[in-house]
Amino acid sequence: MKINEVERRVGITKKNIRFYEEQGLILPRRNSENGYREYGEEEVQALRRIKLLRKLGVPIEEIRQMLESKLTVADGMRRHLITLERERRNLEQSALLCQELQSMDIPVAALDADAVLDRMETMEKDGMCFQNKHTQDVRVHYIAPGIVTVGMVALMAFLSALMIWAYRVAPEDAPPVGLLWLLVGLFAAVGTGVVLAFTQRVGEIRKGEMEDAKKY
Repeated sequence: MKINEVERRVGITKKNIRFYEEQGLILPRRNSENGYREYGEEEVQALRRIKLLRKLGVPIEEIRQMLESKLTVADGMRRHLITLERERRNLEQSALLCQELQSMDIPVAALDADAVLDRMETMEKDGMCFQNKHTQDVRVHYIAPGIVTVGMVALMAFLSALMIWAYRVAPEDAPPVGLLWLLVGLFAAVGTGVVLAFTQRVGEIRKGEMEDAKKY
């Protein structure tokens, strides 16, 4: 079946489905004639299980381990309950702090941010974890593609430098100059393409496409 039918049957968007494919949680077959993805009942059932677990807030990695039978449902829930309990305690402490700030009934200009931040840092040293919305998801969204981009550009630069060095050391055994510069140009084009793809990806992230893919 095609992705449109899977979207209708499971009740999640095509972005959801493609996101889970990218994460390796489902592996639909490809039609050998046209290259299109073909989904079966196995993928539909897997997506329904993923949808259930994601609605409960289970992380992708733990879902992966359950799907790969490295964890049972009981194992996964046991781990997740520990996380939820920790989050519950954190939310309770955050709520108490918010209630305290609410009781002050003052404009934000009168708020002693330094004093509150010092108190929050003390609480964090005792194990409290605040949400830090201003940095949340930056590591996941930017660092991984950034590392891949830097790695690919470095590899292309290394290969180009290696070929030029080899030509200078042993020009008699090297390929023709025209072919050499063609390959160097090809490496440069690949590196440029990777940088452009990274720039485009950053733009997509800023538009919230990754978050859209995780919504139900």
